[in-house]
This record gives sequence, structure tokens and C-alpha cells, in this order.
Amino acid sequence: MNLSPQWYLVALLVAVSACQPAPKTEPPMIQALRDSRLLLPNGWHLTPAGEHTPLGDLPLNMVVSPRGTWVAITHNGVGEQSVMLFEAATGQRRGMAVLRKAWLGLAFSEDEKTLYASGGNENLVWELAVVDTGLVLRDSLVMGKPLPAQNIWTGGVAVDQAGGRLFALGKEDSALYVFDLKARTVLKRIGLPAEPYTCLLSPDKARLYVSVWGARKVLVFDTPSLTQTGEIPTGSHPNDMVLTQDGTRLFVANANDNTVTVADTRTGKVQETLSAALYPGSLAGSTTNAVALSPDEKTLFIANADNNCLVLFDIHEVGQSRPQGFIPTGWYPTAVSWAGDRIWVTNGKGLSSKANPRGPSPYSRHEEGEDQYIGSLLKGALSRIEMPDPATLAGYAALTFENTPYQVAQARTAAGEAGNAIPQSVGAPSPIKYIFYIIKENRTYDQVLGDMPEGNGDPSLCLFPDSVTPNQHALSREFVLLDNFYVNAEVSADGHNWSTAAYANDYTEKTWPTSYGGRGGDYVYEGHREIAYPDAGFIWTQCKRAGLSYRSYGIFKWEDGIVRYPDLKGLVSVAFPPYNLEIADTTRVRIWKHEFDSLLAIGAMPRFQTIQLCRDHTAGEAPGLPTPAAMVADNDLAVGQLVAHISQSPIWKESAIFILEDDAQNGPDHVDAHRSIAFVVSPYTKRGAKVSELYTTCSMIRTMELILGLPPMNQHDAAALPMFACFQGTPDLTPYVVKPNRIPLDQPNPTGTALSRQSAGFNLSVPDAIPDLIFSEVVWKAVRGAHAEMPAPRRSAFLQFAEEEEEAAEVE
Repeated sequence: MNLSPQWYLVALLVAVSACQPAPKTEPPMIQALRDSRLLLPNGWHLTPAGEHTPLGDLPLNMVVSPRGTWVAITHNGVGEQSVMLFEAATGQRRGMAVLRKAWLGLAFSEDEKTLYASGGNENLVWELAVVDTGLVLRDSLVMGKPLPAQNIWTGGVAVDQAGGRLFALGKEDSALYVFDLKARTVLKRIGLPAEPYTCLLSPDKARLYVSVWGARKVLVFDTPSLTQTGEIPTGSHPNDMVLTQDGTRLFVANANDNTVTVADTRTGKVQETLSAALYPGSLAGSTTNAVALSPDEKTLFIANADNNCLVLFDIHEVGQSRPQGFIPTGWYPTAVSWAGDRIWVTNGKGLSSKANPRGPSPYSRHEEGEDQYIGSLLKGALSRIEMPDPATLAGYAALTFENTPYQVAQARTAAGEAGNAIPQSVGAPSPIKYIFYIIKENRTYDQVLGDMPEGNGDPSLCLFPDSVTPNQHALSREFVLLDNFYVNAEVSADGHNWSTAAYANDYTEKTWPTSYGGRGGDYVYEGHREIAYPDAGFIWTQCKRAGLSYRSYGIFKWEDGIVRYPDLKGLVSVAFPPYNLEIADTTRVRIWKHEFDSLLAIGAMPRFQTIQLCRDHTAGEAPGLPTPAAMVADNDLAVGQLVAHISQSPIWKESAIFILEDDAQNGPDHVDAHRSIAFVVSPYTKRGAKVSELYTTCSMIRTMELILGLPPMNQHDAAALPMFACFQGTPDLTPYVVKPNRIPLDQPNPTGTALSRQSAGFNLSVPDAIPDLIFSEVVWKAVRGAHAEMPAPRRSAFLQFAEEEEEAAEVE
């Protein structure tokens, strides 16, 4: 892989300059952006450059019409799916077409009178007329019957109007469909390797390039003969592509390894590979997922979704590309283009995390409908950015580095304090030997601990207070109360990846909203499909590499009993059940206790265990199952029993128990929709303390890695603040005493009610198969009463609230 030495040098110089005070000659705009900097709940900051326009839910792709008149943007999130049309010269929105289903693919006809858009699991390509008033849905080109009759999932599209053909990809059936536009039928279907992403025609329409998401390659087709003539090797997860005007150079973004492949299309050879990460030698995690060229083709723009920035390369000299700098964007940029006289960027998650740190102000859910649900809460945004002069670009670069908490050195050394039980260096000793990692399901902080006066909670939003969750309240009081903990995920699909790999790759982020929005698609994320694996693997992979023993109880074990992730095969408990809400969590813990005692007796206790306790997800008012409160109480008792059993064992003095929710999607929180409950229990945990440091899922993973002597898997766990403030150097061996449940665990759901009839149709076999807004309302009414109005999450720009509120209280 050719990682240009010039790139390393410039990146280092920019990184060093970013750590210095801003020069006096810095443009005022840069300081203004710095002054308005926003903190995200994942610990990264935003200072988005340019002028911003609100967009819809998850803008995934953007294309400019052939003559540069129009820009089209497709929205492919959980909520309303649509295509918007903008004037390229002015940035003014000219119209929008709402579509039943849509996903990624966009292509204008050469005369700019027609726009073609992917129909996702509708298994077709929408045909929209471009008129003075905007977009009008005119017709469709059918690839097959809609899901579930056929599983195609339309992806990228490309059109040759003069040749009378349209090309469309089937992501799920791994195929290229060629349409005869005149006959409006499929001319040919060509099988492809797994999970193609998008396709791109050469300027003369003689070649078609197909990026294969699930393989490290771009396929090349001769369009007259419709035969494959070659393939170009790329990095991991090739996705977006752009060609020079003469068609001789192809640029391919590789999301899983922070790179862009530059290829000579005449020979099919790779000319160079550009590292798009902020630092030389960076771990994976930038998520390089979009590319575009300036009109003079001297500058390549690269979007790094998880670094929230653009990277600019001078590419005019073939084989000698040189980095020019960085531009900060909004949250999770998904597409970049040049239109009119500016750089256009779509920010998939918008410009903030939509929280309200000023306190509770409940309002009716009917005011904003689906916007309450985290899956569609984060509306996208369009940024239009003027091409920066050198001084502005230098300022932008400084902001980009200020926004990231990641530095390369963190791969070996982390923040911490001397004498703490959490070491600061990878491989340094820790008095803790055994880790028990419990992953639960979907609760916010306010839903469970909002009634605790010691923390920053809203009692009006607390559904499962001390009377339902006495053990989780006791753990917070007897050990550490964490009231500023945030999950990195939005839902379970990405949540289980964040919870076990500290990263959800571009495949996961771009596909889960389709199924969560009720538009089809299988749940394939918890170790089910290889394309959803991060390249570094999961935390078990790190244990395997380090020669550490590990075992999983329920996690990544499917309902058929099959374990698909290779590094877990043979290391998942056979007796411990997979996700199944009909099985009590106390039953799960009883099975786990038996194995724990057996392993302890033969001296074979694994160093690292992952344990799934999922019943706090609840089943709504599903007939025949316990009430939501009873299920949460069962989950709480199971947590207490597990903690008590470890604390009364001979290995307690060398143990630490980490507990979190995979996501926080199932309810409101007055600080942020990502804020959740978390617990850290160990003889080395501080007793009776409240810790309001901003911690995340990745913080917990980083802490466990440091205890086990493991290096971080990617930029996100490397950058996360370890939870050393929760720990001390001297142990307190006082065991935990389980608190008995205060409500019946078998309290059945009522029958014959509207809620029970609604819940009877819920699919509870896998996490989050139910439309979550509906499910959250059912749970709320099951606890509070059938006529109780469900409060929505409060929203404003996310702020780190704890210190500011405490300081304000002191002043008052």
C-alpha cells in the first residue's frame, strides 16, 4: 500500500500546528466557529464549515446533473424517505418527491429532464421528471417483485440515455441489472460478488465500474457487450467512486481502512493509495465513504464520516498526490460534490445531537410524531462551503484536529492517574484479572435512575424506579453513580457492534435504518454477516490475539443456536440461551452460576466473559408474558444475583464487573437521547461516589482493554476517556448483597386490552423488530396507564452538562 511520505509529513505538521495557539492572522471566521463548537455525546466536537440547510432523515447520496444545473439528494433513514432537488448555482431547494422506499442510488439523464432513484426493497428504480416546480414521480423500472417475494434491495444506479440503457445494482441478490429504457424491461441480469454498492459509467459510456462493498475490488464491464473485462483491487469496503473527465483515473473510497484507491483505468493498475485519516499510522475508524473532484480536477475531496471532516488532496500530478488540508463538517458526512461554485456536503446525522440540557419540559408526542424516536431524531444537513484560501484552509485544519479526541499515541498510552487500578499503558499490570461484561437492552438514564436525587435525573420520566430496580439503584449508591454516560449507538443493530467492537462500520450505519423504518431487510448485525464486521474484529478477537481466555453467554448466539462469528465458535455457552424474551434473566443467571462454579472448581475461569441479560427490553403488553415492569424487575434481580455471586467468590478480589445498555433507544431522557445507565462494580471501584465525567460505550471498552493489556481496536476506543475516575488503588472487599425484588416477577400482562392486542403482533424473536416509536409508547402506557401521554425526548444542542450545572448551583 502506497501511503505517501508527503502525506505523513504534512499531517504531522498540521497536527503540531493544531496544538499551538491560533495565529493572529487567523481569519475571524475560524475563531467564530471555534467559539460555537458543539460537543457530541461520543466525545467528539463539531465546528461545521459553510452555510447550512436542513435536510431529511439520513441523506446518503448526492449527485450533480450532467450540465451542472441541479443537485439531487436522497434520504434513506427511518422516517420519511424522499429525494430533494436543489439549484446548483444558488443552493435553493426546488422540490421534493416522497418515496415509499429509497436507498442510495441516484442518476440524472444526460438531458437533465429525468432523475432515476433507487427504490430499495421495493426492488425497482423510481423515474422522476425534473420540472420547473421540482420533481414529479412519473414511473418505475421494475427489477423484481417487492420484498418479501424477492430479496434484491436496489442500490447504485447509472444511466446511458443515448444508448437507451440503465444499470442498477441488487445489493442483496448481488447482481447487476441492465434495463432497456425503451422497452422498460430487464435486458440482462449479471451475477456479482457479495454486496455491490454503486456503479459509475465512463464519460464515453463504454465502461461501467461497480464497487463491491463486500469485497476489496471494483469490477469493470464493457457496456456494449455487457461482459466483465477486469477488476481493480481496492481497500476494504470500497464504496463511492469518481472518474476524471477523460475517464483515465478512478478514485475509490475505502471505508474500513481510511483510504482512497487511485487507479489507471487504461491498465487497471493501482497508481497510489491515499491515507485519508488525520494522522499517519492511524487505526481504522475514519470511515472514508465519499469522493469528489474540483472542476479543474486538481483537488480531490474525501469525506471521512466518523472523523466529521473533508480531506483535500492535490492530485494533478499522476502518482504524486499531495495533501492540502482538512475542512470540518457536520456529523457523519455521507456525500461530497462540487456544484455551482462551492463544495457541497451532506451530513448524515446533522449538526448536533438534539438534546435539551436545561431541564424537563414535557410535551405531547403528537406535536412532532416520529421525531421523538432516536432513529429519526437526527435530521441531516446540507453544507455549502466556499473553496478556502490557504489561510482559511489552515484554520479549518486546526479546527479539525481540535475536534478529534484521537491521537496515534493513544494506541499505547491512555489518560489516567498513578496508583489507579486502571493502567495507563497497554500491557502494564493491573490488580484486576477477571472481567465480566454484561450487555443489556435499550434503556435511558432517566427511565431507570431518573428518580435518584444524587444524579442529574428527571423523575417525571422515570418508568422503572427504585421499587422496580432496587439492585441497579443500590449498585449506583454503594459503588459509583454515573449520570453522564452515553451509548455510541442509536439502536441495537449498531449498538451491539459498538458494545463489542467500539465501532459500527459504514455497512451497518447505512443499512439498519431501512429495516428499522419498516421497509424490509434482515437483522444481520450481531456477528451474523461478515460485511458488518469491522476489519479489526471484536473484543474477543483482541483476546484471541493476546492469548487470553474468553467466553460468551448469549451474545452473538442466534435463536437457531448457531454462532457465526469465527472467533467465538466453541467459546459460547451451549446451555445459556440466545435472545429470547420468554426466558427469564434470573434463569439465565442460574445457568451462568452453574458454569461459573464449575470453571472455578477446575481453575479454568476465563479472563473475559460477555453476558447477555436482555429482558429489560420488555415485550410491551404481549399476551402470556410478564408486564414491562415485571420484566425489568427480573432483569434487575438477575443483575443483582450475578454481582453478588461474584462478590462472594474467591476471585472477587481480582474481579471487575462492567454493565451497560447496548443502546438507549427505548425512551426519553432530558439530557440527550444517547444518555444511558452504566455500572462499574469491583473491589477497586470507589464506594458511594458520583462520577460525572463524560463516558461512553467506548470508554467502557477502553477501560476493559487496559485492564486486560489489550491495545485499542480503532480510533474510537483509543480516543475514549478510560473510566479511571471510577476506580482507586486500594481494594474494598466488602461483598454485595442482592436486593430482593419488590414486585412480582411473574405479573402477567392483561388480556383483551387494546395494548395487548397491539402487542400480540410484535416480533420479539430478535432485538428491535418492532417499530420502536410504537413499542416505546406501549411500554410507557403499560407502566403509566392506557391514557398516559408519553413525553418525548427534549432537544437542543448537546452540551456537557454536569460541571456547568454544578457551577451554576454554587453561584445561586
